[in-house]
Amino acid sequence: MAIARLGAGGDGAGDGVAFLVSAGIVYEIIAAACSSPQTTEINAKSRSGTLMKWVHIGLVQSAAFVAAAAYFDRRHRRSIILGGATAAVLMYASYVHANRAGLASSAPGTEGQDAGARGGMGAWGNPT
Repeated sequence: MAIARLGAGGDGAGDGVAFLVSAGIVYEIIAAACSSPQTTEINAKSRSGTLMKWVHIGLVQSAAFVAAAAYFDRRHRRSIILGGATAAVLMYASYVHANRAGLASSAPGTEGQDAGARGGMGAWGNPT
């Protein structure tokens, strides 16, 4: 109930936490459903540029949400920024490592393995 107490009193205290939690869970769920450092490592040879482009876009979006949360909740600004920065550094390092490991690996990726089942069509209907 600590989060509920932060928002008590009607003075906006805790709004940044509520905003960040709400936005964060949406991003976490979508990201968990779509990709991961593991996926980046597996498919780096065929999609490194695209995968890392989206990591960079995600970092920019994350920074915007952390900045908004820090603006809304000045009392907890330092913790909000520290938490966001820590997560950004750790996740970026994970993706950079995964990308480098995937590019250096001789293991096959998962891209295009089912092209034969689609009559010579690859991902997104692109011909193989």
